[in-house]
Amino acid sequence: MKKYFVACSLLFCFILHADELGDILSDNKSLLFDYQFESNDLESDKLSKSWINPIQLRYSKNYTTQFGDKTIHTGTYSVTIDQPIFRSGGIYYAIKYSDALRHANQSDITLQRRKLIGDAVSILFNLKKTKLEQKKMRLLIKNDTIDIRQKRDSYEAGLLDSSFLDQAILKKSQDEATLLEMELNLLELKQRFSLLSDKNPEKLKLPVLKLMSKERYTEENLDLRTDRFRAEVSEYNEKITWAKYLPTVSVQGQYINGDINPLFVGPGSTLQEQYYNYGFSVSMPIDLNAFADIEASKVEKLRAAVQVLDRKETVQEEYQWIHNSLAVLDKKIALAQKDEKVYQNLFRVTKNLAKAGEKTSLDTAIMHNSLQIRKLDQQIYKIDKQIRLLTLYVRMENVL
Repeated sequence: MKKYFVACSLLFCFILHADELGDILSDNKSLLFDYQFESNDLESDKLSKSWINPIQLRYSKNYTTQFGDKTIHTGTYSVTIDQPIFRSGGIYYAIKYSDALRHANQSDITLQRRKLIGDAVSILFNLKKTKLEQKKMRLLIKNDTIDIRQKRDSYEAGLLDSSFLDQAILKKSQDEATLLEMELNLLELKQRFSLLSDKNPEKLKLPVLKLMSKERYTEENLDLRTDRFRAEVSEYNEKITWAKYLPTVSVQGQYINGDINPLFVGPGSTLQEQYYNYGFSVSMPIDLNAFADIEASKVEKLRAAVQVLDRKETVQEEYQWIHNSLAVLDKKIALAQKDEKVYQNLFRVTKNLAKAGEKTSLDTAIMHNSLQIRKLDQQIYKIDKQIRLLTLYVRMENVL
């Protein structure tokens, strides 16, 4: 029961954390994407019904003085329908076309939103990385200061050439300049984050990203999904283009309620004020550009299909590059861990020698700082791994 409770708690924390990062964008940017999604749905709904012709309502009032001195006026109200009911499959494919276009645009908008979220999360990772690099640089500057002190003592004792002291001073100056550059970088990152999010970056917890399988990444990749929908759009568009040059059956209907000209009314007249006109028509255009139009839609369909294949190769290569770069970073982490053990041993030996009077406290401080630097390097490399993994995650839906 306890294990079940812990598992549920972890799941709840993960969902809560994911929602927090999914909602990382500022209110205005989130609202812009909401409007894009809504506009896409409305445009798609409108397109799916575009084959339905509007019903024409018309009212007219006419006056004439043609017949003598008397002005005759008549009013007419009519309802007219002229609606295709068969377009050789064109109506069906037009509906399928609008549905595929809806999904393609939705996937594209989702990808844009995911990239902005990814930019914000990437800034969070880089903020943490820069702060670790600042800690590392401060430790290096401490070692530089000790090195200058030791070289100055040796120089004053005549045991060391002045060039070595100059190099030590120059290195400390360069490291201090680098630390200032990091401070500027930190300010820039915070400013960039403020353009994307209203949240406080200091209070947001970073996700722990892990490498998913190549199959899952390929299947859920938004770039590839968008291209697949675009290929469907092109396929349906080719069928619509074919149907455009085939027979169309339409029905017409008209209801009229109008005044009858009194001059036309007489004994035995059968004219009606209210009556219907209705019928049907079959039409087929003869267009010299039909063949070129059909061939162009076919070429576009083939191009979109090849685009899907090309995108799939790109996605797989992208995954493989991330996989390989993660392997290199793992080696760097392993190397830093190996160095940590070496420095741990050196620190212990130097500390004991300092107690015996054979080494100074400065030597001990250098080893201690170097040990901490290698620990920080491991943390920095782990963040580098997360940043690379993020490039995969932002191209997938609902994973942050």
